[in-house]
Amino acid sequence: MSLPFYQRHHQHFDRTYRHKELESTLSQYQKEEKSKSAIYTHGSSAYSQAAALAYRQGSASYDQQSMLSSHDLAEAYAHGSSVHSKRASAYSLGSESISTKAEAYRLGSELVNRKAEAYRLGYETYRGLKGSSKMREEQSLKLSPRAKRAKQSLLSEEKENTAVDYVVPVFTGRQTHVSGITDTEEERIKESAAYIARRNLFATGEGISATKKITSSSVEEDKNISRKVTIRETAERTALKKTLRETEEFHRKLNEDSLLHAPDFVIKPRSHTIWEKQNVKLHCTVTGWPEPRLTWYKNNVPINVHTHPGKYVIESRYGMHSLEINKCDFEDTAQYRASAMNVKGELSAYASLVVKRYKGEFDETCFHAGTVTLPISFGVTPHGYASRFEIHFVDKFEVSFGREGETMSLGCTVIIHPDIKRFQPEIQWYRNGGLITPSKWVKTHWSGERATLTLTHANKEDEGLYTLRVVMGDYYEQYSAYVFVRDADADIPGAPASPLDVKCLDANKDYVIISWKQPAVDGGNPILGYFIDKCEVGTTHWSQCNETPVKFARFPVTGLIEGRSYIFRVRAVNNAGISIPSRVSEAVAALDPADRARLRSHPSAPWTGQIIVTEEEPTEGIVPGPPSDLHVTEATKNYVVLSWKPPCERGHEGVMYFVEKCVAGTENWQRVNTEIPVKSPRFALFDLAEGKSYRFRVRCCNSAGIGEPSEATEATVVGDKLDIPSSPSHVIPTRNTDTSVVITWTESKDAKELVGYYTEASKVGSGHWEPCNNNPVKGARFTCQGLTTGDHYTFRVRAVNAAGLSEYSQESEAIEVKAAIGGGLLHGVCPGLSGKAGGLTDHTANWEGMHESSQPVFDTDTLLKCNAKPNRQTVPSSSGKQRSPTDKRVSEMVPTPSSQKTTTKQASKSQPGDRSALERLKKKQDIATPSPPYDITVLESVRDSMVLGWKQPKNIGGAEITGYYVNYREVIGGAPGEWREANIKAVSERAYRVHDLKENTTYQFQVAAANLAGLGIPSPASQSFKCEEWTIAVPGPPHDVSCSEVRKDSLVLLWKPPIYVGRSPVTGFYIDMKETNATGEHWKSVNEKATASKYLKISGLKEGTSYVFRIRAANKAGVGKPSDSTDPVVAETRPGTKEVVVEVDDNGVISLNFECDQMSSDSKFIWSKNYEPIDDDSRLLIDTKGGKSKAVFKDLSEEDLGVYSCVVTDTDGVSSSYTIDEEEMKRLLALSHEHKFPIIPLKSELAVEILEKGQVRFWMQAEKLSGNSKVNFVFNDKEIVNGEKYKMKIDRNTGLIEMVMDRLEDEDEGTYTFQLLDGKATSQSSLVLIGDVFQKLQTAAEFQRQEWFRKQGPHFVEYLGWEVTPECNVLLKCKVANIKKETHIVWYKDEREIMVDEQHDFKDGVCTLLITEFSKKDAGIYEVILKDDRGKDKSILKLVEAAFADLMTEVCKVIALSATELKIQSTEEGIRLYSFVNYYLEDLRVSWSHNEAKIKYTERVKTGVTGEQIWLQINEPTPNDKGKYIMELFDGKTGHTKVVDLSGQAYDEAFAEFQRLKAAAIAEKNRARVLGGLPDVVTIQEGKALNLTCSVWGNPVPEISWLKNEKLLVGDDHVILKFESGKHACFTITSVSTVDSGRYSLVVKNQYGTERSDFTVSVFIPEGEGSEIPQPEAGKGNKKTKA
Repeated sequence: MSLPFYQRHHQHFDRTYRHKELESTLSQYQKEEKSKSAIYTHGSSAYSQAAALAYRQGSASYDQQSMLSSHDLAEAYAHGSSVHSKRASAYSLGSESISTKAEAYRLGSELVNRKAEAYRLGYETYRGLKGSSKMREEQSLKLSPRAKRAKQSLLSEEKENTAVDYVVPVFTGRQTHVSGITDTEEERIKESAAYIARRNLFATGEGISATKKITSSSVEEDKNISRKVTIRETAERTALKKTLRETEEFHRKLNEDSLLHAPDFVIKPRSHTIWEKQNVKLHCTVTGWPEPRLTWYKNNVPINVHTHPGKYVIESRYGMHSLEINKCDFEDTAQYRASAMNVKGELSAYASLVVKRYKGEFDETCFHAGTVTLPISFGVTPHGYASRFEIHFVDKFEVSFGREGETMSLGCTVIIHPDIKRFQPEIQWYRNGGLITPSKWVKTHWSGERATLTLTHANKEDEGLYTLRVVMGDYYEQYSAYVFVRDADADIPGAPASPLDVKCLDANKDYVIISWKQPAVDGGNPILGYFIDKCEVGTTHWSQCNETPVKFARFPVTGLIEGRSYIFRVRAVNNAGISIPSRVSEAVAALDPADRARLRSHPSAPWTGQIIVTEEEPTEGIVPGPPSDLHVTEATKNYVVLSWKPPCERGHEGVMYFVEKCVAGTENWQRVNTEIPVKSPRFALFDLAEGKSYRFRVRCCNSAGIGEPSEATEATVVGDKLDIPSSPSHVIPTRNTDTSVVITWTESKDAKELVGYYTEASKVGSGHWEPCNNNPVKGARFTCQGLTTGDHYTFRVRAVNAAGLSEYSQESEAIEVKAAIGGGLLHGVCPGLSGKAGGLTDHTANWEGMHESSQPVFDTDTLLKCNAKPNRQTVPSSSGKQRSPTDKRVSEMVPTPSSQKTTTKQASKSQPGDRSALERLKKKQDIATPSPPYDITVLESVRDSMVLGWKQPKNIGGAEITGYYVNYREVIGGAPGEWREANIKAVSERAYRVHDLKENTTYQFQVAAANLAGLGIPSPASQSFKCEEWTIAVPGPPHDVSCSEVRKDSLVLLWKPPIYVGRSPVTGFYIDMKETNATGEHWKSVNEKATASKYLKISGLKEGTSYVFRIRAANKAGVGKPSDSTDPVVAETRPGTKEVVVEVDDNGVISLNFECDQMSSDSKFIWSKNYEPIDDDSRLLIDTKGGKSKAVFKDLSEEDLGVYSCVVTDTDGVSSSYTIDEEEMKRLLALSHEHKFPIIPLKSELAVEILEKGQVRFWMQAEKLSGNSKVNFVFNDKEIVNGEKYKMKIDRNTGLIEMVMDRLEDEDEGTYTFQLLDGKATSQSSLVLIGDVFQKLQTAAEFQRQEWFRKQGPHFVEYLGWEVTPECNVLLKCKVANIKKETHIVWYKDEREIMVDEQHDFKDGVCTLLITEFSKKDAGIYEVILKDDRGKDKSILKLVEAAFADLMTEVCKVIALSATELKIQSTEEGIRLYSFVNYYLEDLRVSWSHNEAKIKYTERVKTGVTGEQIWLQINEPTPNDKGKYIMELFDGKTGHTKVVDLSGQAYDEAFAEFQRLKAAAIAEKNRARVLGGLPDVVTIQEGKALNLTCSVWGNPVPEISWLKNEKLLVGDDHVILKFESGKHACFTITSVSTVDSGRYSLVVKNQYGTERSDFTVSVFIPEGEGSEIPQPEAGKGNKKTKA
């Protein structure tokens, strides 16, 4: 029996597939089971003994369990169940399948022994046997392979209507078990092995069959067993039944079901409907004991997370289970089942998941919220894990090659360090930078070690750069390689390859645009077009959408049925047949995006590819209005697509549309869709005449009627607006590896909607081209893989867009395939490396055959400089049959511009009409046939044709040459054959391709010219030329070289490009010249850099010298063979030569004018642009009258830039040219504008100024004004006139125009304009006074007005300000004017008048107020007032806050600048450094530093200010105090320093002086002295006692002595002298007499000095005694003297 489809995709349903460890465990378990079953057959004695033992052990187990609580019972069961599971007996999933007790009884000793073992391990397992005994009468001997289920819920009965074969739950999900049965992978494998073994045991009947055999053998033996034995066995069975019944009854009373119960879903998983790319999580909660094991199923197939890494995450925690599905897609639409199972049974719950597809663009990150989570590897590295992972790739996939329809697999082994099992990587695959999502075409797999991507059916869309990215948290690594997919073999030989990348661009109700990419391989025949097929989803019927092939790679498909889904495919067709179909597109529904809000869609579940659409019920009809925004979105020669917006007025009813068309210029409207109106606001029109112009309009209709038409579109020309891209160029191959080459190219110019490029490679000499890529690549660079090492290849590229494929580029140089060493650029790909023109022609090949290419060797560095175009990342290209580099053999004549047609065209304009037959006959009699052409040369040679070139006959016979005839003949063995005609119809060009020649055959040619007189004499036979394929890389020779505009020092050289261009396009031309008589060695280059033009003006010629010229073409391979030399040309300006003159008439018309006085009756003026015929009449109008011709520009613009030349035919080379470059164009346009619209020149534009009294003056000045000139004054678009408010004046002599306003009001805000008109000339100038500009002007005018009034009396010319005098005083000053004697000035501070001592005399008009010793108390607001009888003016100066701070800073600055240099002064305490300032302020901060370090002030070192002296005192100086001292005075902004050096001699002198002063101070302090107590004069009466005491001080204690009249006085009884305690000296005279009168002195003396204190004693006698008081000596008294 074959397995179901879903089981074939899951290997665990194949019994031949098992894990190795599982297989070994399973075999071991089966051996143990077989050995056990053999023991069961030993006989009834063993049975009876085992039964008794089982009963005793069961009873003991019961007694023990009955004493435990329910918790203990559960724990005991868990331990018993764990042991039991390891031995694979009666575990939860197996116990159901062990069958009933009746079967155990019939099977005999086997089941009895199992029961005994169950009693030994725990009575819980026995309960399982008990539960099964209830069904013993209903079961048969044979065990069913179907698992027994518990009673299903109502949901499960509804979901499972049909029987399903036995399905084994496979528990392989990644689960987190908080409290589970198994903890390790090994235990889980053993447990699974036990379960599978038991299942197989019952399914295969092993063991049972053994029992059957034993039973059958016992039956045979029963015949020989005695009756006694039979009766005994019957009795034992009866006793066993009785024991079982009693035990059942006993346990029934214990209500054992309170411990064990079947699974039950408390919370069931619910169904979900989500969008693609979203994540979803299904939850459920399950109860049961033992704890149920839960398995998740998808459509009845177990979910295995290991086969889908990162797709599913299964978690189980405390009875709560979840299934998370990441990044859902259509394949996830299914029915999901959660199956819970334990020993009591199994229960399932169901949920449906419907995944819907979203057609628009959306941000996937918006869905990753809430319960929807990302893969574990997407977030931040988990806490505790490594902060960075090392990711390595092993066994990587390389560059791969496949074919359409094959299966390809890319794989890579990933090694991640550190390896964290619960932190799995996220595997991402990319193609060309885009993330790959698994689909039916692409399958991805992650095994835990190896990532694989499988292309189930490879297609060209699958070609590209594949990248494997492994993401671990915040880190990732990636590896990339390219995959190439070749085309499958065509069903029909020669048929093209299939198109690719079919997409639906714009879907509506009945319309969709299909786009695709053209294939690279056309099968050897050009692709004629494409067929588009459609198929309705759900069917297999394909129908063709177009009857005729379409070439454009976009096509509108109409006629779709609304609401249905379709898929599309495309087939290519050529002459050989039709290709195999492309890969089908994604399904698209026919719905109108604009009506989605009015539609209700009901997608079924699962997705069927159809959408059921219902519209709202229509209400009463309203005739719809016209559509809007009608425009042509796309126009080709096959169809035109219209697009519009539905009308606003349409009611609730849906509308349909009728489309109408008419030929442009008419009003004959025709309805296109007459039978069936369209439902979509898009429509494609077919069967339009190509090249015609049409207009379109649309009408709306519904049940109420047909509405008005929309506005018609502009005229649209039916044709391909998208051009086929130009061919790429400059294909350069570069070595890469041994099997690959990198090619770069120059992208197609002006390519629109470029899809990419196809590249092809060809082995040199094979002639067979193979595509390098089958999926277009973008950019200008691609690596061609799969090449043969050592072979030489050439490459070519073609571009592709929706319009088609471009021509092939020129073939690249051949390159050998091998690994690049130091760069792989080719030699010889840059033509301009030589310092002289033609530097690549030094080594030319044999041009007779042109088989060998000239490839000079160049320096690589120079080559790299030449190839400076940047490379871009690109991808590969195309295939097709081999073609010639210039595959233009279809045309009979070489396609070059025809000057003859242009001549006729321009002549018909200048001289309309035709000659009469008589005039022609007469003219024919006056002319002769032309002379033979000459210098026949070969311009190109291929296998069967050759292109010839020749020069015009020197004598044309007096009439224009009408054509040429070519003859040829074979030359065999040097003998020429007969002449044959190469052309029957005359050719007008001097180049012709001769067809149907034989390869490797030699030919000769002759050419004859014809004019009106007839056919001339043929030229002599040319030299012999061999017809063979030219393969040289460089281009062939240019041809048809001629000279024009010959002057005495210049001429213009004209030529046509070579027919054979070599292997790459021609990049430029080199011109050589020499004097006619010079030898070939004297050729010199005219241009060092190649010119891309086909003309060149050569200057610097010598007058009267004859020259010849030749041209060489260059491409990337080098410089080709030179052309034939021109005929000799003499550099001279012939008499009467005139030049083209440019004129601009009064109407501004620009024209080029040329005049010729040497014309004949047949002469014509031929104008050309850049020496090419002028075919576009829309830009230039030619007007010729007589000998004058004018080329008038209709609208000169950048399109008209170039060189315009005029040639007069039938003359001796009369010609001239004029160059219009961008600068000249600007000059002519400016001159034209001046002539059309003359402007009055202005000296000055309109300006405004404020007059002295606050008036506002508007003025402007013209260069010149006539007496008839007029001026209009306009304000805000209204004319204003002279009056009270506006004073206007015009001075026509000076051109000055002015308008004065006394005062600006608010309503005067606006725009002022002066308009000048002087005859035809005009001019104007405007001034905008709005907003801030007007406000500033108004404010300034008002201020000026107030100023004028203020200045009529005494006023301030300069307002009050301040300055700091050198004396550090502050001087407030102001300047006044218009002062007289009676004018008073008053000063105020803080509104209090300042009394000034003297009257101010206003000398020099300056008033001042001096503030000495300025300080903070002087801060305030100062005001000065001028007043007299004429008025008053005041000025205020605020010296507060910041202003005061600025002033104080300035004062401090002046004080700091007044500081004197630092000086050194020694004191008795130490050394003092000081400086004087004019005066000191506290705001002046003083700091001192010593030897560049700030001084820390202490008791020894201190600073201070005394008066105007700033000092630093150093007490008790030491040698450490030597050094440089700096005093810094900081004024608040800057610091001012004074420096003194206190070291060396300065320090020594200061220190010595300090020591001296210190000693002197000590001496002064300690010397002996009289402190006081003695009077100067003592007058005492005789007989009295005199007692004087004074204080004496000295250290040491001084010695004292007394003197009387300068003589030592010695103490006695009369005079008592005492000195007490060394401090007090006492002088006592016990009884004074006149003898005691005199001068006394106290002398104190110690080692530091002596001091004397004098006093006088005068003794008087009372009056009665006649005595007199003696007077002391004059000038003497008590005084102290020091010694």
